[in-house]
Amino acid sequence: MGLLIVGLMTVAGVLVYRVTRDDGGGAAAQYSLPAISLPTGSEIISASASGGLLTLTYRAGPVTSIRIFDGRTGEMLREVPIVSE
Repeated sequence: MGLLIVGLMTVAGVLVYRVTRDDGGGAAAQYSLPAISLPTGSEIISASASGGLLTLTYRAGPVTSIRIFDGRTGEMLREVPIVSE
């Protein structure tokens, strides 16, 4: 019974540590972009943030494209048009 209580206290301690530790802002520090630009009238289909990059798939009229932005500056790094075969 004592071992069970010690184990539960250890798990609780680890959880409290993980919640309260300061990790330098974590994901929020990677994404501080002020604004992004898309063509007027665009419809965002999907958005994904990973590894400091923001990836948007959008439709502007009949054209669907993917834009990859730097998460800190908002600079567009690449645009990939999606074409049908």
